[in-house]
Amino acid sequence: MNENLKPARLVPPGAFLKRELDARGWSQRYLAEITGRPPQAISEIIKGTKQITPETAIDFADVLGTSAEFWLNLESRYRLQLAQRNRSKLNSKESSSKDSKEKLSAKARLKSKLDALVPVAELLKRGWIRRVSGAGALEKELCKFLGVDDIEEKPQLSTSWRHSQARNPQGGAQLAWLKRVEAVAKEQKVGAFSRTRLENAVPALLEFMDSPERIPVALGRLNSLGVRVAFVEHLPKSYVDGAAFTLDDGSAVVGVSLRYDRIDHFWFTLLHELAHIVSSHKGVHLDNFGEKGVQSSEEQEANALAQNWIFPREYVDRFVSETREEGVTRAAIEKMAAKYGRHPGLLVGQLQYRKEIMYSEFRDMLVPVKVHVKEWLS
Repeated sequence: MNENLKPARLVPPGAFLKRELDARGWSQRYLAEITGRPPQAISEIIKGTKQITPETAIDFADVLGTSAEFWLNLESRYRLQLAQRNRSKLNSKESSSKDSKEKLSAKARLKSKLDALVPVAELLKRGWIRRVSGAGALEKELCKFLGVDDIEEKPQLSTSWRHSQARNPQGGAQLAWLKRVEAVAKEQKVGAFSRTRLENAVPALLEFMDSPERIPVALGRLNSLGVRVAFVEHLPKSYVDGAAFTLDDGSAVVGVSLRYDRIDHFWFTLLHELAHIVSSHKGVHLDNFGEKGVQSSEEQEANALAQNWIFPREYVDRFVSETREEGVTRAAIEKMAAKYGRHPGLLVGQLQYRKEIMYSEFRDMLVPVKVHVKEWLS
């Protein structure tokens, strides 16, 4: 057999994954939810633009009843074949890569450098930077957006730049999102900030969790407490849900991306970021709640506080115990939510997170909230 034979068509592992989903009647979003990954990540794996990591392979194996080795073998074989094909194309070019680089204009090289720093096209599309003529003018616009004098400078937020290795905000899309949150936050007029005053006001804020229509009132209350809340829709591949940091003037900033337009995700994100502030966690906290891995003590503390504010753990434990025999019903969820002044979707989210119910159950209770914060969106 000729070992130099190459496949006529490269088949990414995602093609096999799509067949598995189709056979089960599952959507990509459903697989994302039960594996705790962003829907965009599953979509990119199926398209072949994102690799299957060992951690992802283990999750797929658990959920689909295969082996982790099966997915890793598919991935490694596909990447090897892809590399071989790319090498073959490179060798067949008439001109060398050195000659090609010499033909690039200074304008093209600068544009490429800017694109590598931040997603320029997306920033232009959203109007975060002005459309200008020429790469030099575009560079000045980006410098202004990033708050630097020279494009070679390392951009900073108006506070110390600190992050865990698990949540690295240095990616261009995440950096651009944070800078936009900072810019939007600075435009807001807020009262004087006091961490103690915010902590004391949390119980009153929780009273607005019974209806999505009352969210704007809660946001206004936060502004009066010196908390700047910026809703900035996430950029592609930023995979960010929220952020918390403070400005030089001492005011607190909470950024929310509304990556998942559901009432449970909205309130958990908002309260998680407020928990960072109430707990006096220093630096920039950039959060992606679909991310797996070891969490820092600060992240664990913020998670526990947010969950307890939504529904104290003992309340949910009692609910699960009382409904274990007959099963969770819509009527039981609504009764529990009404008793504690919460929207039913918040309990559904807690039960799904604890795997007491399936992610496909009671999804109509996870109502959208974006429509109620339209004037806050950027």
